[in-house]
Amino acid sequence: MSDGANDDLTHTDEEGAAQMVDVGEKADSKRRAKARGQIRLQPSTIEAIRDNSVEKGDVLATARIGAIQAVKHTWETIPMCHQIPVTNVDTEFALNDETVELTVAVETTGKTGCEMEALEGVTTGLNVVWDMVKAAEKDEDGQYPSTAIEDVRVVEKVKEQL
Repeated sequence: MSDGANDDLTHTDEEGAAQMVDVGEKADSKRRAKARGQIRLQPSTIEAIRDNSVEKGDVLATARIGAIQAVKHTWETIPMCHQIPVTNVDTEFALNDETVELTVAVETTGKTGCEMEALEGVTTGLNVVWDMVKAAEKDEDGQYPSTAIEDVRVVEKVKEQL
């Protein structure tokens, strides 16, 4: 029973119940999505990451692996997300004075886009950074006053017909 208000919402059926979008009739296309975000850290923590002297190990290598794993498993954590054939994942870190910036680019050839995969890669990669450095970020009260994951967003979405 539709009142017309949700006619443009593709993730709901005629009764308004959640459903996965049927992409079976769509043509395959080459797709790319890029997402970016950052984690705000103390300058001393950034320096420890840069010097690879964090007690838990190589922060960026571990975060890169976490980001790639998250991309590959997005369909398991986002309820209406299709499982897609990921053909490539690129991760790029930038160490700034008070932030670690992570950009994740995902490529696929298929019937649906990969922006959710790129976003999952960024958020998980930044969560891994936090997990690896949290001991260095605690203040005397055991809190994290300056640590924050920020500005996670899709920065590119491309679709090319085959």
